Amino acid sequence: MSNVHSEQLLSEVAALPALPGVYRYFDADGLLLYVGKAINLRRRVSSYFQKDHGGTRIGHMVSKIARLETTVVRSEAEALLLENNLIKTQNPKYNILFRDDKSYPYLKLAAHAFPRMAYYRGAVDKRHHYFGPYPSAWAVKETIQLLQKVFRLRTCEDTVFNNRTRPCLLYQIKRCSGPCVDLVSAADYARDVQDAERFLRGETQAMLAELEARMMGHAERFEYELAAEIRNQMTALSRVLHQQAIETADDQDVDILAVRVQGGRACVNLAMVRGGRHLGDRAYFPVHVEDAMAVTLGHESEGGTPEEGEPASVEVRVLEAFIAQHYPAVQPPPLLVTSVAVSKGLLALLSEQTGSRVSAVHQPREQRRIWLEMAQKNADIQLARLLSEEGSQQARTRALVDALDLEPEDLEVFRIECFDISHTAGEATQASCVVFHHHKMQSSEYRRFNIEGITGGDDYAAMRQVLTRRYARVAEALREAGGAAPAAGQARLPDLVLVDGGKGQVSMAREVFETLGLDLSVIVGVEKGEGRKVGLEELVFADGRDKVYLGRDSAALMLVAQIRDEAHRFAITGMRAQRAKLRVGGGQLEEIPGVGPKKRARLLQRFGGVRGVASASVEDLATVEGISRELAEEIYRALR
Repeated sequence: MSNVHSEQLLSEVAALPALPGVYRYFDADGLLLYVGKAINLRRRVSSYFQKDHGGTRIGHMVSKIARLETTVVRSEAEALLLENNLIKTQNPKYNILFRDDKSYPYLKLAAHAFPRMAYYRGAVDKRHHYFGPYPSAWAVKETIQLLQKVFRLRTCEDTVFNNRTRPCLLYQIKRCSGPCVDLVSAADYARDVQDAERFLRGETQAMLAELEARMMGHAERFEYELAAEIRNQMTALSRVLHQQAIETADDQDVDILAVRVQGGRACVNLAMVRGGRHLGDRAYFPVHVEDAMAVTLGHESEGGTPEEGEPASVEVRVLEAFIAQHYPAVQPPPLLVTSVAVSKGLLALLSEQTGSRVSAVHQPREQRRIWLEMAQKNADIQLARLLSEEGSQQARTRALVDALDLEPEDLEVFRIECFDISHTAGEATQASCVVFHHHKMQSSEYRRFNIEGITGGDDYAAMRQVLTRRYARVAEALREAGGAAPAAGQARLPDLVLVDGGKGQVSMAREVFETLGLDLSVIVGVEKGEGRKVGLEELVFADGRDKVYLGRDSAALMLVAQIRDEAHRFAITGMRAQRAKLRVGGGQLEEIPGVGPKKRARLLQRFGGVRGVASASVEDLATVEGISRELAEEIYRALR
């Protein structure tokens, strides 16, 4: 294998120190192939170059290595942290990567004389109390409903709370104690808040005992109505505990991790237990599993040097990759219940990174075993669903390729770009470009284009502008390459360019491509059918081919419709945001939480319109009736 690598690279490998660190392999175009950690950099890295790996995946990867970078660190913990930071940020092809674009939601108890409970996602403010994280928005909202039933805490915005003159419907249906109109004292409400916090922390038995003592105390003083209220609260709480199957064992905060690998895909199902309550699950699907495992396991089976304590199980590798990538950014609970045994060294490193001791069990008993069985079942179901969906998406891609009589070299990388134009009566015209490849929409590659210098409402001119801006660089790269495929990392012409429109838009696209010297056969227009009915669309071609009607139940039409609708959605959301920015200088006044019709009318009247509101200071905004200082700051931030 060494004969395909430069002498400089091999000399760099030979000169590596026998120290812990992280190594990175790059190809000739500078793309990152692989990131690995090593206790001994010299031994680990040199083992990749000491034999011929043949036509295996690892051989394919090693043959592409043109450059090596290493970073020496002080400990294995630092190597683990750096390795997974690089994997998450650089997305190398031959590493297992867990992507999760969403943060975890929390239940928030806002600082206030009468604290409000609310769903929250974002940065934590130390003034308030937060409980969680929760695996889903649904889990937070369900918890809020439980707390409303038992403790009757308010959920209304402060602006609503400060301006109520009579209790709302939630008071009438016994979901709120009515603090807005002084139907509950501050001391009693604070006690309800304290009880709710204890419930969220899992201190249910102590809380029930205290409630019972309070109830008996009221009864002894002949305060039967107060005693009845506490009795009703205890009944509601007991019903909740029974319905939610809340455990009162020692395990208060636990994460249950179950892994399943099948068909080249993997699923890690994370189930959360907080305060003794099973809050629900979240499934994670890593990418690059086949390539990563072929390289790692293939390297070791061929005489490579595995890191100390690294097992060869695919499930273990996937689960350890999840733990290493997930928990440095999310505080782990004290206990992990896992479907396979994970490295004790990994747990020690995790404890060192997070500053709290983390342990794991993989053969649990009693309640832990029930939790793990539930998580494993969910992992099986979620992976089966993913494989089914991917199979149908692959079938759709194949159907479209066959319908258009195309012969791509690799269906996996068959790339479609779709364009749509959106505006409101010519205002805030935007074009969207959405991207499809690997049988799914690739939202990270979507682009929006602000269209300027055209007559409002001229969709043809807008399409000409966006296609020119999008593909001018592609044409230039092709000319520089002499017609050959551009190098990796350079702009490329997609296999198919969809435009949402019929002959007119296709003709415009044809003009642009002819001017740029690009292949006309890739342009396809989606023309509305008779009566503009869904399912009767026809495909229009720029190279003179006859129209194609795919049929209402065609898998190819389903894919075309999916991509076109996504382009339309993306264009509309961008246009609305741009329109709002043009109208009010940064946001829509009516969309600011706490600003209802009356407050909006007062603001517009005081400042003479939305532009006046946008240019007002916080102090000026706070002088308007019903606008508190806190709300004035919210308005000021939203309109900037």
